[in-house]
Amino acid sequence: MRIAITGGGPGGLTLARVLHRHGLHATVYEREAHRAARSPGGSLDLHPESGQRALAEAGLEARFRSAARPQGEEHRILDPGGRVLVHHRPRPGSFSGRPEIDRRALRDLLLDSLPDEAVAWGHRLVGATPRPDGGFRLAFHGGRHADCDVLVGADGARSVVRPLLTDVAPVPVSTMVELTIDDADRRHPELADLVGPGNLWCVGGRRILSGQRLGDGSIRVGVSLPADDRPLDAYRGRRALLDVFNGWNPRLTALIEAGDGPPTPHRVEVMPIGTRWTHRPGVTLVGDAAHLMPPVGEGANQAMLDGAELAAALAADPGSAIRAYEEAMFARTRPIAEMSARVHAMMLSPTAADDLVRFFTPRPTAPAPAD
Repeated sequence: MRIAITGGGPGGLTLARVLHRHGLHATVYEREAHRAARSPGGSLDLHPESGQRALAEAGLEARFRSAARPQGEEHRILDPGGRVLVHHRPRPGSFSGRPEIDRRALRDLLLDSLPDEAVAWGHRLVGATPRPDGGFRLAFHGGRHADCDVLVGADGARSVVRPLLTDVAPVPVSTMVELTIDDADRRHPELADLVGPGNLWCVGGRRILSGQRLGDGSIRVGVSLPADDRPLDAYRGRRALLDVFNGWNPRLTALIEAGDGPPTPHRVEVMPIGTRWTHRPGVTLVGDAAHLMPPVGEGANQAMLDGAELAAALAADPGSAIRAYEEAMFARTRPIAEMSARVHAMMLSPTAADDLVRFFTPRPTAPAPAD
């Protein structure tokens, strides 16, 4: 059984690793030339019921704990004036919650657990067509081809595999602009102190200014705005971003001023909630290719669980694996996508500050009934 996985993100690599543990070989076709070709992004909080569970299925729990940062679970929410609304501090050294791990560290952890030949670098998929005798022929940029019996699209929001199953496409829901502050502790200690060891969200006026501490000491700065018709180029200038936050506490907007390099804007897109497709033998999707969600902490976790569950199904019963995986995945991810959409809308609402305080304030425990 020749298994092809298109995309070397968390979902695709988890799938390959769990298959490898079951003695099944798969080839991951990755568009990047090598593992260090580009930055894989910021930091992830891995949830016990999904991302951490998938790593346990992959036999990588111990390695995860050595690379993760439990202190990264700390988060602070401020209003535009700089007033602290919420400050969550995790229990020191505890892995019972949602410890953070840099995307690069997670990717290296998964790659290092696979044989070198499991990943074919520099293979950008441009087409996939059914073969007359079953399976699929894959076409890659540059004229190369490969055949497979089972095709798994782990190739993200712009999946080339998805059209084999559905013509549903992602829709924009917001605009995100990103910057990076390198060596923050030394160069900008006041901003390092503001962000802390985890995540900072400054919310108000239907906009978010965020900071996320990474393990290398840098801060990933994000600006989130409601979707509009302005071209992305309108947000490539630092002055334009500062104008968006006119009137905010300068201690907060200093995050934008300190960014190294030009701002990088992109559209945040999602798949319509409840997207599903009619089962087709030999092909399926995992992660963002299947259920692209707003960036509120669930996407990578669900992608990794997709990979682990599909691998276990293929190892147990290849004939019925894809159908069984899809039905379980559709049922599991729909309520999570609904919740993610509500949180994303709440964070960009006019009442975001009050809503987030209520969301993160623990509810009082009901008293035990009297005997």
